[in-house]
Amino acid sequence: MRLDAVYRRDPDIVFRKISGECILVPIRRRVGDLDNIYTLNETAARIWELIDGRRTLAEIRDALAAEFAVPVQEAERDLLEYLAALRACAAVKEGPA
Repeated sequence: MRLDAVYRRDPDIVFRKISGECILVPIRRRVGDLDNIYTLNETAARIWELIDGRRTLAEIRDALAAEFAVPVQEAERDLLEYLAALRACAAVKEGPA
């Protein structure tokens, strides 16, 4: 994935914080989609919030490195790994909002 790419969240995926847990819930019209509710850790939840269709992956990486006080390489690895998972379940799309 290119770090100059921009991704946007799929509007059919809802982010909720419930009892301290962060989850993604698909709201598509297919009943089977409701079986796919995703629980996010703190880093994944922050990545989801930062994917807004305006920021590049490099900007998100840099924000993660600063906010979590981790090396840029670690932030990039976590970002790309999580983004691959989001792409696999069609929760994000490439391109501006």
